[in-house]
Amino acid sequence: MELDPKVAALVDKATKDEDSDEDALIAALEDDSELDAFREQRLQQLHAEFNKAQQLRASNHGIYAEIKDEKALMDITTSTQLCVVHFFKPDFNRCRIMDTHLESLAPAHYEARLLRINVDNCPFLVTKLKVQVLPCVIAFIDGVGVDRIVGFEGWARLIRANVLQRPKVSGDDSRFAQKRKATKVDVDENEDDWD
Repeated sequence: MELDPKVAALVDKATKDEDSDEDALIAALEDDSELDAFREQRLQQLHAEFNKAQQLRASNHGIYAEIKDEKALMDITTSTQLCVVHFFKPDFNRCRIMDTHLESLAPAHYEARLLRINVDNCPFLVTKLKVQVLPCVIAFIDGVGVDRIVGFEGWARLIRANVLQRPKVSGDDSRFAQKRKATKVDVDENEDDWD
Protein backbone atom coordinates (compact mmCIF):
# COMPACT_ATOMS: atom_id res chain seq x y z
CA MET A 1 0.00 0.00 0.00
CA GLU A 2 1.39 3.39 -1.01
CA LEU A 3 1.24 6.30 1.40
CA ASP A 4 0.27 9.80 0.47
CA PRO A 5 3.48 11.93 0.22
CA LYS A 6 2.32 14.30 2.96
CA VAL A 7 1.45 11.40 5.27
CA ALA A 8 4.77 9.72 4.49
CA ALA A 9 6.66 12.92 5.37
CA LEU A 10 4.85 13.22 8.70
CA VAL A 11 5.51 9.56 9.53
CA ASP A 12 9.21 9.93 8.64
CA LYS A 13 9.46 13.02 10.84
CA ALA A 14 7.72 11.20 13.69
CA THR A 15 10.05 8.19 13.45
CA LYS A 16 13.15 10.43 13.53
CA ASP A 17 11.94 12.15 16.69
CA GLU A 18 12.04 9.38 19.25
CA ASP A 19 10.08 11.37 21.80
CA SER A 20 7.23 12.15 19.36
CA ASP A 21 3.77 11.10 20.38
CA GLU A 22 1.45 9.00 18.24
CA ASP A 23 -1.43 11.29 19.22
CA ALA A 24 0.52 14.28 17.93
CA LEU A 25 1.07 12.48 14.62
CA ILE A 26 -2.63 11.72 14.28
CA ALA A 27 -3.50 15.32 15.17
CA ALA A 28 -1.09 16.56 12.50
CA LEU A 29 -2.69 14.26 9.94
CA GLU A 30 -6.19 15.39 10.89
CA ASP A 31 -5.19 19.05 10.68
CA ASP A 32 -4.83 18.98 6.92
CA SER A 33 -6.62 21.55 4.78
CA GLU A 34 -6.25 19.36 1.68
CA LEU A 35 -8.13 16.53 3.38
CA ASP A 36 -10.81 18.99 4.46
CA ALA A 37 -11.15 20.21 0.88
CA PHE A 38 -11.37 16.63 -0.39
CA ARG A 39 -13.96 15.78 2.27
CA GLU A 40 -16.02 18.85 1.33
CA GLN A 41 -15.81 17.99 -2.38
CA ARG A 42 -16.94 14.43 -1.69
CA LEU A 43 -19.87 15.66 0.43
CA GLN A 44 -20.96 17.94 -2.42
CA GLN A 45 -20.70 15.04 -4.87
CA LEU A 46 -22.80 12.79 -2.62
CA HIS A 47 -25.36 15.56 -2.17
CA ALA A 48 -25.63 16.01 -5.96
CA GLU A 49 -26.03 12.25 -6.47
CA PHE A 50 -28.73 12.12 -3.79
CA ASN A 51 -30.64 15.01 -5.42
CA LYS A 52 -30.41 13.32 -8.83
CA ALA A 53 -31.70 10.06 -7.34
CA GLN A 54 -34.64 11.91 -5.74
CA GLN A 55 -35.51 13.55 -9.07
CA LEU A 56 -35.36 10.24 -10.92
CA ARG A 57 -37.55 8.51 -8.35
CA ALA A 58 -40.06 11.37 -8.57
CA SER A 59 -40.29 10.78 -12.34
CA ASN A 60 -41.29 7.08 -11.94
CA HIS A 61 -37.78 5.65 -12.13
CA GLY A 62 -37.15 2.68 -9.90
CA ILE A 63 -40.47 0.98 -10.65
CA TYR A 64 -41.33 -1.59 -13.28
CA ALA A 65 -44.42 -0.21 -15.02
CA GLU A 66 -46.67 -1.40 -17.81
CA ILE A 67 -47.39 1.01 -20.65
CA LYS A 68 -50.73 0.52 -22.39
CA ASP A 69 -50.17 2.15 -25.80
CA GLU A 70 -47.25 2.56 -28.16
CA LYS A 71 -47.51 6.36 -28.44
CA ALA A 72 -46.89 6.70 -24.70
CA LEU A 73 -44.01 4.23 -24.95
CA MET A 74 -42.39 6.18 -27.79
CA ASP A 75 -42.76 9.41 -25.79
CA ILE A 76 -41.11 7.86 -22.74
CA THR A 77 -38.23 6.23 -24.62
CA THR A 78 -37.41 9.45 -26.47
CA SER A 79 -37.66 11.70 -23.40
CA THR A 80 -35.80 9.40 -20.98
CA GLN A 81 -32.06 8.99 -21.31
CA LEU A 82 -31.88 5.31 -20.27
CA CYS A 83 -34.80 2.97 -20.84
CA VAL A 84 -35.31 -0.80 -20.88
CA VAL A 85 -38.50 -2.12 -22.51
CA HIS A 86 -39.84 -5.65 -22.24
CA PHE A 87 -42.14 -6.66 -25.09
CA PHE A 88 -44.37 -9.37 -23.64
CA LYS A 89 -47.46 -11.47 -24.16
CA PRO A 90 -49.50 -12.12 -20.99
CA ASP A 91 -50.12 -15.80 -21.68
CA PHE A 92 -46.42 -16.65 -22.21
CA ASN A 93 -44.87 -18.20 -19.11
CA ARG A 94 -41.36 -17.13 -20.15
CA CYS A 95 -42.55 -13.52 -20.31
CA ARG A 96 -43.84 -13.80 -16.73
CA ILE A 97 -40.42 -15.08 -15.65
CA MET A 98 -38.75 -12.14 -17.40
CA ASP A 99 -41.19 -9.80 -15.61
CA THR A 100 -40.07 -11.09 -12.22
CA HIS A 101 -36.41 -10.49 -13.10
CA LEU A 102 -37.02 -6.97 -14.38
CA GLU A 103 -39.26 -6.17 -11.42
CA SER A 104 -36.43 -7.08 -9.06
CA LEU A 105 -33.92 -4.98 -11.05
CA ALA A 106 -36.04 -1.82 -11.18
CA PRO A 107 -35.61 -0.55 -7.58
CA ALA A 108 -31.85 -1.12 -7.63
CA HIS A 109 -31.26 0.50 -11.04
CA TYR A 110 -33.31 3.67 -10.79
CA GLU A 111 -31.09 5.47 -13.32
CA ALA A 112 -32.87 3.53 -16.08
CA ARG A 113 -36.60 3.43 -16.65
CA LEU A 114 -37.81 -0.20 -16.83
CA LEU A 115 -41.06 -0.69 -18.72
CA ARG A 116 -43.14 -3.41 -20.30
CA ILE A 117 -45.70 -3.35 -23.08
CA ASN A 118 -48.05 -5.99 -24.42
CA VAL A 119 -47.16 -6.81 -28.04
CA ASP A 120 -50.88 -6.77 -28.90
CA ASN A 121 -51.00 -3.07 -27.93
CA CYS A 122 -48.06 -1.99 -30.12
CA PRO A 123 -48.22 -3.58 -33.58
CA PHE A 124 -46.33 -0.69 -35.22
CA LEU A 125 -43.37 -0.95 -32.82
CA VAL A 126 -43.31 -4.74 -33.04
CA THR A 127 -42.97 -4.45 -36.81
CA LYS A 128 -40.58 -1.48 -36.76
CA LEU A 129 -38.27 -3.02 -34.13
CA LYS A 130 -38.59 -6.52 -35.64
CA VAL A 131 -39.72 -8.19 -32.43
CA GLN A 132 -40.24 -11.81 -33.49
CA VAL A 133 -39.31 -13.95 -30.46
CA LEU A 134 -40.64 -13.43 -26.94
CA PRO A 135 -39.55 -12.47 -24.38
CA CYS A 136 -37.73 -9.58 -26.00
CA VAL A 137 -36.04 -6.81 -24.02
CA ILE A 138 -34.72 -3.77 -25.87
CA ALA A 139 -32.41 -1.21 -24.26
CA PHE A 140 -32.71 2.42 -25.36
CA ILE A 141 -30.32 5.31 -24.83
CA ASP A 142 -31.81 8.70 -25.76
CA GLY A 143 -34.52 7.00 -27.81
CA VAL A 144 -32.15 4.82 -29.84
CA GLY A 145 -32.19 1.05 -29.43
CA VAL A 146 -28.66 0.05 -28.42
CA ASP A 147 -29.11 -3.60 -27.48
CA ARG A 148 -31.64 -6.42 -27.58
CA ILE A 149 -32.01 -9.46 -25.36
CA VAL A 150 -34.03 -12.29 -26.84
CA GLY A 151 -34.86 -14.99 -24.33
CA PHE A 152 -32.74 -15.08 -21.20
CA GLU A 153 -29.23 -14.91 -22.61
CA GLY A 154 -27.16 -11.74 -22.42
CA TRP A 155 -28.23 -9.93 -19.26
CA ALA A 156 -24.69 -8.60 -18.79
CA ARG A 157 -24.98 -6.76 -22.09
CA LEU A 158 -27.30 -4.24 -20.38
CA ILE A 159 -24.35 -3.17 -18.28
CA ARG A 160 -21.93 -3.20 -21.22
CA ALA A 161 -24.40 -1.08 -23.21
CA ASN A 162 -24.32 1.45 -20.32
CA VAL A 163 -28.05 1.19 -19.74
CA LEU A 164 -27.62 -0.20 -16.22
CA GLN A 165 -24.74 1.78 -14.85
CA ARG A 166 -24.06 1.56 -11.16
CA PRO A 167 -22.61 -1.43 -9.38
CA LYS A 168 -25.32 -2.55 -6.99
CA VAL A 169 -24.22 -4.21 -3.80
CA SER A 170 -26.07 -3.65 -0.56
CA GLY A 171 -24.96 -4.90 2.83
CA ASP A 172 -26.91 -8.13 2.42
CA ASP A 173 -25.57 -8.71 -1.09
CA SER A 174 -21.95 -8.30 0.02
CA ARG A 175 -22.35 -11.14 2.50
CA PHE A 176 -23.54 -13.42 -0.29
CA ALA A 177 -20.66 -12.28 -2.50
CA GLN A 178 -18.20 -13.13 0.28
CA LYS A 179 -19.85 -16.54 0.73
CA ARG A 180 -19.56 -17.20 -3.00
CA LYS A 181 -15.88 -16.23 -2.91
CA ALA A 182 -15.25 -18.52 0.06
CA THR A 183 -17.09 -21.36 -1.67
CA LYS A 184 -15.09 -20.82 -4.85
CA VAL A 185 -11.82 -20.89 -2.91
CA ASP A 186 -12.89 -24.15 -1.23
CA VAL A 187 -13.76 -25.64 -4.61
CA ASP A 188 -10.44 -24.50 -6.11
CA GLU A 189 -8.51 -26.02 -3.21
CA ASN A 190 -10.41 -29.30 -3.49
CA GLU A 191 -9.97 -29.65 -7.26
CA ASP A 192 -6.46 -31.05 -6.80
CA ASP A 193 -7.70 -33.82 -4.48
CA TRP A 194 -9.75 -35.78 -6.97
CA ASP A 195 -7.40 -38.77 -7.27
